Formats: sequence, C-alpha cells, structure tokens
Amino acid sequence: MKKFLVILVVLSLVMAAFVGCAKKEEPVAVEEPAPAEEPAPAEEPAPVEPVEEEVTFTVGLVTDVGGIDDKSFNQGTWEGIVRFAEEKGAETNYLQSASDADYIPNLSTFSDEELDIIIAPGFLFGDAMSEVAANFPDQKYLIIDMVVGDRSNVANAVFAEHEGSFLTGVAAALKADEAGEDTVGFIGGMDFDLIQKFEAGFEAGVATVNPDMTVLIEYAGSFSDTQIGQTLAAKMYDQGAYIIYHAAGGTGNGLIKEAKDRRTNGEDVWAIGVDKDQYADGIYEDGKSAVLTSMMKRVDVAAYDVSVKTLNGEFPGGEILVYSLANDGVGIPAENPNLSDDIVSTVNEYKIKVVSGEIEVPVLPNRLK
Repeated sequence: MKKFLVILVVLSLVMAAFVGCAKKEEPVAVEEPAPAEEPAPAEEPAPVEPVEEEVTFTVGLVTDVGGIDDKSFNQGTWEGIVRFAEEKGAETNYLQSASDADYIPNLSTFSDEELDIIIAPGFLFGDAMSEVAANFPDQKYLIIDMVVGDRSNVANAVFAEHEGSFLTGVAAALKADEAGEDTVGFIGGMDFDLIQKFEAGFEAGVATVNPDMTVLIEYAGSFSDTQIGQTLAAKMYDQGAYIIYHAAGGTGNGLIKEAKDRRTNGEDVWAIGVDKDQYADGIYEDGKSAVLTSMMKRVDVAAYDVSVKTLNGEFPGGEILVYSLANDGVGIPAENPNLSDDIVSTVNEYKIKVVSGEIEVPVLPNRLK
C-alpha cells in the first residue's frame, strides 16, 4: 500500500511538471530594427554665373571750324569713328567748333563727361589740346596732324603728306602731258609748314615727270571758305591751269564746284581732292566726275586704330604714330576712273621708289628754299 502511494505521488509531480512546461510562454522574437539609411548627400548648388555689367565705350570728336560734313578732314575722321562704333558697339558723339575759341570749351565739355577717348583733328588744336590735357590728366586724347609734347595722355597721329602729294603730282603731270597741257595748280588752306608739305610733294611729283611744267600756287587763308576756294580756282583755270590740287579742307569744295561747272559747260579741266576720296563730290552729270583723283590722308584709319588700341587697353599715350606710303596711311584711291591704267601703273612704280628710299620727297616747297 505504501509502495502504491509513493508511485502515485511521483506520477502527480511528473504531471504537474509537464503541465507547467506546457503553460510556459514561448519567447517572442524581437525584430532588430533595420539600420538607418544614411541620408543622401545634398546636391551642391549650381554655380552662379557672375553678372557682368555692360560697359559702353565712348568716343567723342571735336571738329575744327570746317564742321562735321566738310567732305574732307573732319568728315574723314568721323567716318573712322563711325566704323569703329559699328564694329565694336561703341557710343559716339561730336561737338562742332564755330571758331577756334570753341576748341577749349568743347574739349573740356567732353572731358567733364569722362569719355573713353576724345579726338581732335587738325594742327589748329595744338595749344588747346595741350592746355586741356594738362587740366584733365586722366583723360585720353588723340590729336591728328599735330604733336603735343610732354603730355602722356595724348596720342599723336601725323602723316607723310608730302609722299602722298608726290603721287598726285605724278598723276597730274602725266594727265596734263597726255592732253598736251603744260600748267597745273595748287590751292592751300593756310600757309603753314604742314600745308607746305602738300605743296612741296605735289610740286616735286610734277617736276619728276616734266620739269618744264608750270605749277601755280595760291593760298586761301581759310579752311572753311568755299567762295574763296571757287574764286581762286576760277582765277587759276583762267591762267591756264589744266588740273588744280587742293589741300584746303572745306575751302577746297569751292575748287571742286568750279571744276564741275566748267566741265558741265564743256571745258576740259580737273580737280584733285584731298584727305578722302572726293570722286563722288565731283559728280556733275551721268555719273561723270570732275575729280581726277585724290590724295587720301587716312585720318579715318588713325581715328579707328587709336580707338581700337584704347579699347584693348593699349592706348598709345605720348607716342607719335606716323602714317606714310609705307603703311598706306597716304596715297591715291584704289579706284581711279578718270586715270588710265598706264598712268595708275606709273604712279604705283613711283610709290615703290619712294617707299624703298630711292626717291626722297622734299617737305619744303621751291618758293621757300
């Protein structure tokens, strides 16, 4: 009996243990959190292009008394400035001088406006340019046909007028010989050393072709009096001049008018232009022109070149820039409808001789030697 009770107790304990194990909760599996994703790198902002301020380059022209449309020196300079402006997007302006008393005020007005470069064409600006340049030492200037010394803010453009005039003298003498004529003429604006270079070169060119040819000489005392130019031209044509060359600015327009009038009336006379190709100015009928050829003094090239240099930060302040036959700063036009091919060919042969130094053209006319 006791043995039975012991077995029963043992069985009870085993069952209790079994039931306790059955009720024990299974451990809950805990999911480990997924590792946090690293944040994507922030995109770098696109570089901001610097905004460049539009800078306008400004060029100003102060004319001498001939005015902007003198068909000569001032107009030629202005044409060079306009070409520069069209190519480079620059702004331009000009002030006309009614007399030499306007030179300093006009130059000063543009200087007060701080233009990038101010251009004055003509040796008559010499004293005014020197004074104004001293008053505005940071302003850049170009003077054409004159050298202003001791001014580092002034570029100086000068020309070998005598060389170009030599070629027109050759052309005039050849044309006169061809027509059986023996007299030509020259009209100067003012009797200064600069204009005397035109006279000297023309005279030398004529003499090189025909030393026996007569050269009549007259000075108008003005660069802007058309009537005086026409009066002098009429006088010289009446004296037998077949061709007249002028270095007289606006005054020379009177010569061209007189030549046009005479050719319209059937008279065989010619004019030679200056500074720019004046062929168009001499047209009188059916596209015919009274202008035989022209001595091109490339003031337009000087104005253009120095403007470009200044724009590029290469302003030639204090320098003397020489425009000659060697760099095509002077010469006759590429097209000369009133000159035969033979005459043009001979003129070009003489150009080569001058450039090479075989011929040295004088700067002083015979009357002053």
